[in-house]
Amino acid sequence: QVQLVESGGGLVQAVDSLRLSCASSGRTFSRYYMRWFRQAPGKDREFVAAIRWIPGNTYYADSVKGRFTISRDNANNTVYLQMNSLKPEDTAVYYCNARSLGGILYWGKGTLVTVYS
Repeated sequence: QVQLVESGGGLVQAVDSLRLSCASSGRTFSRYYMRWFRQAPGKDREFVAAIRWIPGNTYYADSVKGRFTISRDNANNTVYLQMNSLKPEDTAVYYCNARSLGGILYWGKGTLVTVYS
C-alpha cells in the first residue's frame, strides 16, 4: 500500500510562489509515474503536471506551462511542484497522484492553495 502526503499549501498573494511537496511511502517510488492534479471550488479535478521515473520527462497543462515545475527526489521518495507567478485562478486543492507499473492509482488527501489578488 502506498501513502501520499501533500504539504506546502497556503494563502499567498498573486505573483508569489509556493512549493508543494508530496511524500510517498512506496518502496518502489522511483518507478511510479507521478502527477499533480487540482480541483477548484465547483469544478472538476484537472491535470496539472506529471513526471516519469526518468526525471527529464515532464508534462504540463497549458495553463501552468512556464510557471510551474515538477521535479522528484527518488532518494527521498518525494515529488515537488514549484509554482511561480501564481494567479487567483490557481486557487484549488492540489492532489498528488502515483501510478504504479501495474496501473494502480494512489491519491493523497490534498493541500489547499489560495491565491488572492
